Amino acid sequence: MKIAFQMDPIGPIDIAADSTFRLAEEAQARGHDLFYYTPDKLTWQMGRVVAHGHSLEVRRKKGDHFTLGDARELDLSEMDVIWLRQDPPFDMGYITTTHLLEQLSDQVMVVNDPFWVRNSPEKLLVLRFPDLTPPTVIARDLATLKAFKDAHGDIILKPLYGNGGAGVFRLGESDRNLASLHELFAGINREPLIAQKYLPAVSKGDKRVILVNGEPVGAINRVPLAGETRSNMHVGGRPEKVALTERDLEICAAIGPLLRERGQIFVGIDVIGDWLTEINVTSPTGIQELERFDDINVAGRIWDVIEAKRAG
Repeated sequence: MKIAFQMDPIGPIDIAADSTFRLAEEAQARGHDLFYYTPDKLTWQMGRVVAHGHSLEVRRKKGDHFTLGDARELDLSEMDVIWLRQDPPFDMGYITTTHLLEQLSDQVMVVNDPFWVRNSPEKLLVLRFPDLTPPTVIARDLATLKAFKDAHGDIILKPLYGNGGAGVFRLGESDRNLASLHELFAGINREPLIAQKYLPAVSKGDKRVILVNGEPVGAINRVPLAGETRSNMHVGGRPEKVALTERDLEICAAIGPLLRERGQIFVGIDVIGDWLTEINVTSPTGIQELERFDDINVAGRIWDVIEAKRAG
């Protein structure tokens, strides 16, 4: 097949951890042809969705992990599969790329489905499953946020469309910084904030469960640094081997059908203790860590699904 990767610049990636690199590596091993471009090179031209990019070869050699062909313009309708793999922030630039790629939906398989990526932000899709999530409020109004903190005492406050642990604050029962943080965020953008009841179980880790076509294939545990609330690996969280629990499987069984229905083939959910906190569909990570811990070919399972769907 002809495979295009819409992703952030490939040069700086960590080939030992980057999930997009692993997906490209597996595709290449299966004989598929790869094309690479960055989101800023995606354009609409007289009824065509076009990307300016390069043919791509990858190799697992640090510092020499890719080779690009000559720059060229490509009509993306010629592709069999396009991967939507740039990292958030989930801003208007990101959203615009989903609108453009959606124009190809009758001709090309875009993974994950861009319509539902756009309409299923990480911290909003979980709202469809209130029985699985901790007490949560989404609001821009300070009085509402204050009332939530008064009710729950110890809370986590973060930007609704943030990522990678940026802007995440724990406000304990005696903390008096809510108004100041609200003022800070209000000066940056017009988006609401999300607050959740603090879950002490996070000290033991924030589990990333990977689902392929709605089915769980495994999990890694991300343990925060001592004195740190955030467990994201971007900010020093340590990945550990972990098994799926009955509660994890219950959560996956509840959300899996919706993910399949919406064409979300590669998804990473976050589970703290017994609670679902996020459903990551934009650019989930964790493939390589899970493959090392559990000795399974997660990228292969993803490509098995894609190839079967294309063949069908």
